[in-house]
Amino acid sequence: MTVRWIRAALAGVAALSLSLTGCGAGDESTADTGGPVTVFAAASLTETFTKLGKDFESAHPGTRVVLNFAGSSALATQITQGAPADVFAAASPATMKTVADAGDAAGAPAVLVRNQLVIAVPEGNPDRVGGLAELARPGVKVALCAEQVPCGAAAKSALAAAGVRLTPATLEQDVKGALAKVKLGEVDAALVYRTDVRAAAGLAAVEFPESARAVNDYPIVVLKHAGNPDGARAFVDHVRSDAGLAVLTAAGFQAPPSR
Repeated sequence: MTVRWIRAALAGVAALSLSLTGCGAGDESTADTGGPVTVFAAASLTETFTKLGKDFESAHPGTRVVLNFAGSSALATQITQGAPADVFAAASPATMKTVADAGDAAGAPAVLVRNQLVIAVPEGNPDRVGGLAELARPGVKVALCAEQVPCGAAAKSALAAAGVRLTPATLEQDVKGALAKVKLGEVDAALVYRTDVRAAAGLAAVEFPESARAVNDYPIVVLKHAGNPDGARAFVDHVRSDAGLAVLTAAGFQAPPSR
């Protein structure tokens, strides 16, 4: 066996190894996810991200999407305090800025979708609420999100645009909490997102023109200290794809201006 032959054989083995590695990298179901993907997402994304997470798992066998839903401000605080997460989807640029300013974003956030407020009332609208002014009537109990939460900041802007001042019966830490107060009959109405009313049974949405002054952009980003950066990027690509956007817009979200 000559030295030249041995070298040729070793070169062939190396070429075969590289070829096999290349094949593995092209297999989207195994190469770009590599384990669980932990997603911190605004409470108003609960229904859509639950579906998109299942779709992602189906497209990437062996990958599990771990979803944590809460008010965006609470999630931002958790992330900046070191909570392990791969992706953050917020309900406002302001809460995303908290994470970016802390150096916890891996890149520039992208706007995923937009959302607008409506007045949530029981089905049939028994109090005949037709707009923001009716919420200030005596005896009408209203739930709002706390001001530091994106839906609360949007409600403040909308009420100011309408020149309406009211004292809420309760201030909730996320939009689902405000919506639950209407469902339980503890309040007569709540200012929440259009998408949340659409996903809830037994409630109706009252549109009002001032909501156009308080549209919330929803940014999404891969986090700098992601334990699974490849999986995080793949998940963000998935929810921003045409198929992902179709799920979101079917739920009542609006496509961002760039789309």
